[in-house]
Amino acid sequence: MSIAVVTGAGSGIGRSVALALAAAGWSVALAGRRAAALEETAAAAPDGDFLVVPADVTSAGEVAALFTAVRDRYGRVDLLFNNAGTFAGGGVPVEDLDPETWRAVVDVNLTGAFLCAQAAFRTMKEQDPQGGRIINNGSISAHVPRPHSIAYTATKHAMTGLTKSLSLDGRPYRIACGQLDIGNAATEMTARMQTGILQADGRMAVEPVMDAADVAATVVHMAALPLEANVQFATVMATGMPYIGRG
Repeated sequence: MSIAVVTGAGSGIGRSVALALAAAGWSVALAGRRAAALEETAAAAPDGDFLVVPADVTSAGEVAALFTAVRDRYGRVDLLFNNAGTFAGGGVPVEDLDPETWRAVVDVNLTGAFLCAQAAFRTMKEQDPQGGRIINNGSISAHVPRPHSIAYTATKHAMTGLTKSLSLDGRPYRIACGQLDIGNAATEMTARMQTGILQADGRMAVEPVMDAADVAATVVHMAALPLEANVQFATVMATGMPYIGRG
């Protein structure tokens, strides 16, 4: 039996990944701030083996409690999908972004990812057999920004550094870490892309999106590899989105 922890599992990509892992035979701990949303994810696959653990990833205490609950139930952690994130402040010009919003985005997207990765790393290092895998949700914004997205983009660039450091530091302990950079998956967060979103040249344009299930299939593939192999960085995106070339 393989054990996964999925953060941000109450909606969007997190929910899709949790359900896909369960369908592939994983036991899945569902983490997120909203207990009701996590219960809805679990209810979507009645035959799945889920553990619902409400947790705020910005709280070191709640993250520690999350991983304690998983170890108490299953005895180990084989996979962390580090997915929780926010686009707060998106659409606000840099000169108008207030420091409180900046800190909130950094707290969730970067500090939260670190706290979850640290807790997973500690567990994977200490368990027997040793090792496991961490997959970070990096986003296309780990490569290129959208207009008026400085907080989100900065944290996703930082996620790449987090991934590389975890990958290096995990080598002695059979801990593999990779990053999946996702572009325009159809979720609540990307709904505005289907009605028109600001482009780099100032135009408003509708952008193609892909099914979140396609993202989930990629995570399941990465997670199924033996620990001797790792997808270090991968990009999965809507084929026609304005990313390659000049848009």
